[in-house]
Amino acid sequence: MEQNQNAVLTKKDYFLITFIGIAFALFTIPILKNLDFAQIKISAFFVLGLIIFFAVFANIAIFIASLIAKKIPVVLQVAKFAAVGAFNTFLDWGIVNLLMAATSIFAGFWYGIFNGISFMVANSGSYFWSKYWTFSDGNKNASGGYLQFFGITFIGLLVKIAIAYFVVTYVSHSSAFSPERWANVGIASGTILAMVWNFIGYKFFVFKK
Repeated sequence: MEQNQNAVLTKKDYFLITFIGIAFALFTIPILKNLDFAQIKISAFFVLGLIIFFAVFANIAIFIASLIAKKIPVVLQVAKFAAVGAFNTFLDWGIVNLLMAATSIFAGFWYGIFNGISFMVANSGSYFWSKYWTFSDGNKNASGGYLQFFGITFIGLLVKIAIAYFVVTYVSHSSAFSPERWANVGIASGTILAMVWNFIGYKFFVFKK
């Protein structure tokens, strides 16, 4: 009975995953602008195509996850976590890239501050996504305190800032990388390690059953 319930998608699931797909597409725009790929021309048509692609892709992906979850229930929860993680990651990166584009600062002290701002904004809503969707299993009274969540997230923030700052400031790189592109390498490095920490913390400490 539990397996079937955990594998069932609701209208709420489809609505939220569509929202995530659309937001994911929009957050991609400032990142692509800073990366400045010659092959990509950002236009209204391109943005519309990106929105449609990610909205459709997100729905197909979670539907496939629900089919697999009929045999392995945890798969649907993992899919939701991945979707929320992608949403938060690209919101995070999008904010950093907007701040870098607005200030032309791609390293140093203020780069670290930008990463801190973006990380906290992206994760402020992550608590509610995690509590009421990813880890709730349909239970509106799912456990998990905000202070615990904030503690895990804050450590993740320190991890992300430290790794990103270290990469862009101290790691040598090829001249083929522009400051904008290397700054995004730093963001990606910090984000990956922060996400690993956050998953472990949320799953086994904050939203444990």
